[in-house]
Amino acid sequence: MKFSTLLISLIVIYFIIIAYMYLNQRKLLYLPSENNYLDDEIQFEFKEVFIEVENNLSLKSWLIEKDLNKYKTLVFFHGNAGNLSNRTYKLNQLSKFKLNILILAYRGFSGNNGEPSEKNLYNDAKKTVGWLNSKGVKNTNIILYGESLGTGVVVELGQQNNFSGLILESPFTSMEDAARNIYPWLPVKYLLKDKYDSKNKIAKINTPILIMHGKQDRIVPFRMGKKLYDLANKPKFSFFTDNDDHMMEFNEKLLKSIEDFLGIDSQ
Repeated sequence: MKFSTLLISLIVIYFIIIAYMYLNQRKLLYLPSENNYLDDEIQFEFKEVFIEVENNLSLKSWLIEKDLNKYKTLVFFHGNAGNLSNRTYKLNQLSKFKLNILILAYRGFSGNNGEPSEKNLYNDAKKTVGWLNSKGVKNTNIILYGESLGTGVVVELGQQNNFSGLILESPFTSMEDAARNIYPWLPVKYLLKDKYDSKNKIAKINTPILIMHGKQDRIVPFRMGKKLYDLANKPKFSFFTDNDDHMMEFNEKLLKSIEDFLGIDSQ
């Protein structure tokens, strides 16, 4: 085979791969059927509630309600994979605090109808906060918690309103940066539909913020969490660990950092 023919073949293959990645990028980004931690036993009481985000579309959520008037409410926005049960091990620990907890399953996740996208997830988050507002919960009594992909949702929501606090677990600077880290050979800047550009939004947030990240994160490099911390306004706090991977261990040190940040006690 002539070199020119080989080169043309490689170029054609490359553009076929680019076309495939572009057309299937949301299937690669949003992974509702990927499940982990399904053997964790639920150690808290919760109500299954459905939050209407659009006409004829209501999203399954879990509400750990202690007292919406007495305690603050933590709203948990999960990552890009798995269902609500995948967060049981985290909720088992967070539910020990004097907090109400609401965890939303995005559209397309946990049996919900609809298709996930950046725009749709932002809408879901806003409607979730609005649902709490309709229950008499003010934004100043709401804590937004983002896990991985959920950190992009929290940063978007947090720049528009004054909440009690924001917690970002294993955050990325932008989806473009995260994708480039995994696919350095792709022109992700021109292919990416969902940007989640947290690094250019976080300076607009004036709510107290806690950023947690493990230095052994093999999915979202630790440098991204550190970069967001550097860009964030004060008051800001960090919990950076030497050994945690992407899904951080919910041990006593991590929980103590959350407890200190929120100024609350466990039950």
